Amino acid sequence: MAETANTIKVDQIIAIILRRRWILIIPFCIAIVVGSYLAITLPKIYSASTLIFIQPQKVPQSYVRSIVSSDINSRINTISQRVMSRTNLENIIKRFNLFSEPENQDMFMEDKVAILAKRISVDVTRSSRREADSFSISFRGGDPDRVMRIANTLAAYVIDENLKVREAQAVGTSDFLAGELNSTRTKLTKQENTLKEYREQYMGGLPEQLDSNLRILERLQEQLDSANINLRDVKNRLANLETIRSQPAIMQPAGTDAAQGTGTETNLAQMQMQLSDLKARYTDKHPDVLRLQKMIADMEAGKISDKDTGETDGPASGRSRNINYANSNRINELNSEKAGLISEIKKLNNQIIVYQKRVEDTPKREQELLSLNRDYDNIRDTYNSILERKLEAELSVNMEKKQKGEQFRIIDPARLPQKPVSPDMKKLFLFTIAAGLGAGGGIAFLFEFFNQGFKSINDVESYLNIPVIAAIPSVFHKKDKVLRGLNNAASVFSLMISFVLLAGFALLTLKGVDYALELLKKFI
Repeated sequence: MAETANTIKVDQIIAIILRRRWILIIPFCIAIVVGSYLAITLPKIYSASTLIFIQPQKVPQSYVRSIVSSDINSRINTISQRVMSRTNLENIIKRFNLFSEPENQDMFMEDKVAILAKRISVDVTRSSRREADSFSISFRGGDPDRVMRIANTLAAYVIDENLKVREAQAVGTSDFLAGELNSTRTKLTKQENTLKEYREQYMGGLPEQLDSNLRILERLQEQLDSANINLRDVKNRLANLETIRSQPAIMQPAGTDAAQGTGTETNLAQMQMQLSDLKARYTDKHPDVLRLQKMIADMEAGKISDKDTGETDGPASGRSRNINYANSNRINELNSEKAGLISEIKKLNNQIIVYQKRVEDTPKREQELLSLNRDYDNIRDTYNSILERKLEAELSVNMEKKQKGEQFRIIDPARLPQKPVSPDMKKLFLFTIAAGLGAGGGIAFLFEFFNQGFKSINDVESYLNIPVIAAIPSVFHKKDKVLRGLNNAASVFSLMISFVLLAGFALLTLKGVDYALELLKKFI
């Protein structure tokens, strides 16, 4: 038998197929029928998906910068989690009346939500960039129309959530910046008041007033020196006048004209010397110079008058009294001037002390003011920075409200699915064909394997090891011919049935049950 199996030929295979045709046809037909039954009765799962394109921001980033800084991938994940949230899934179950079949009446809501979440999937598509360019939302279910509507509802929910998320982020950022701006404005106002109070408190001793203080101090020092000189001069003049006033009592004997004339000339000479000294220090318009010139002029006028009139007694005594009276007045004036100069010197000294204190404290004030200005500048820079960001945030909020920012656009809405995605009809078709042919071929092989009869002349020669001289063909009676004809007709008919079943099964699996049933209704 091993030798026979090794030398099996094509004509022998054909002969086996013809001989075992019923063993091949019947399992094949049974497999086709079973496959068709499964194709019709197995629960159909349809899938619908919506393709959403991520549209970039319409306004150029150079004009309006978006403050929604979250990555698009993380944002899609966040929105996907919201889609899968229990609240949203419960709303979908109630809206589309899912799990309303009698067999699902006792199902818990947690189980319904879990089953529904497994039917939803979000697939992200990425190009050369790392960020997502588009993504699709798919939903699977048994009702094609409901599957399509749920997929479109989920897509609309995702788009709305994206707008809400972006607007919420923009508004939240703007509100946060507004709060920070108010807080920083309060700090800036407080620092401005502190700086203002400090400047008011140390006005006149501020660092920028150092030059003016130095010039004032120098001017006060010059005024003090001048006042001291004037005081010294006044003291000298007082001393001179005191000397002049005391001289007539000593040098003027009573009733002597020569002595009278000598005393007047001596006083005149002293006053002229004093005038020369004053002119050396002051101008001709100085009050002391003018006053002394007038006294000298008066004294010279009195002298000339004495000489012209020739009076020697009474008038001499009168002039001496006039001179003493004038000197007394002058001494009083000088004492008053001396008191004024002393008061002025005291005032100048006090002012010099004040300005010296200001100059000495200038480094300290400069350091304190530098610290206050540094804090003020830092707060002001922070305030300006926050204010700029706040304005940008307001522009971004307006952009998001007008939907000019990054958006999700549906470019391919979900459509009514024509064929189910589960079960896989192609696999079912191939598996059914293979099962039918495999079962029939296996049974035929087993029959041939266990059949010990001779199937050809070669089998006889091989078994007997002698040549066959002649072979007597089969002799068929009329009845056998009729049966053989009926057998052949039945075989042809069964083959036709097999092809019809195969075509119907292919139509069911490749075009769908509904299409096959509608086509069948047309022929029926």
